[in-house]
Amino acid sequence: MENSRYLDCLAADFERLRAVAGIDPAAPVPSCPGWAVADLTRHVGEVYLHKTLAIRDGAEPEQWPPAELAAEAPIALLDRAYAALRGELESRAPGDPAGSWYAPGQTVGFWIRRMAQETVIHRVDAELGTGQPVAPIPTDLAIDGVDELLKVFVAYCVGEWTSDFKEILDRSPGRTYALRTDGAAWRVRTGPDTFVVEDGATDHADVTISGPPAALLRWVWHRLPEGVTVDGPTDELNACITKATQ
Repeated sequence: MENSRYLDCLAADFERLRAVAGIDPAAPVPSCPGWAVADLTRHVGEVYLHKTLAIRDGAEPEQWPPAELAAEAPIALLDRAYAALRGELESRAPGDPAGSWYAPGQTVGFWIRRMAQETVIHRVDAELGTGQPVAPIPTDLAIDGVDELLKVFVAYCVGEWTSDFKEILDRSPGRTYALRTDGAAWRVRTGPDTFVVEDGATDHADVTISGPPAALLRWVWHRLPEGVTVDGPTDELNACITKATQ
């Protein structure tokens, strides 16, 4: 996806999140156990400010969030943080340096993509929490989101912090997963100390997971999807996703 497309998606999903966040701030968010909609709203605002500083200062802040943010109303914080984030994203080139936890992606462009994907998932959370219809997720954004989660989050984190995943993967019998959707497919191989993602379908998979792009994105992010077919056990795949996205 082009950076301009990510920014358009970010804007649209922020507007949808902002529109539903005030409907019922006390409502529980079923996809984020323990959170109410107000907690979700505050979290997104804190994330936006955190990434604003990562871009502005060239390094992610170590102590976060600052205590004073707790006194700010969630929607006011969300609005202020989004304005600050957009200001940074739009005043810099995608190739400009920025601090991030992902070593291959030390650029503003990394955060443009990441914030577009962060926002679409959390606007789904807000919709689920407030009982609103889940707005469509564009096909290109959904496919990109599955790709990002599998490669940038899980495969990278397993490679960088192998010991954190050792208990999960040491129990793996060694499986091949095929994730398929309209216009895209991935093959994931798991085993002791192993989580490898490759593009393309495979005819010989132990487990097959398939569905429309938006549903598959919600499935990999554990966002109460509908319309996904799962054929086989997904124990270590789901456990690795959970660990990598905590």
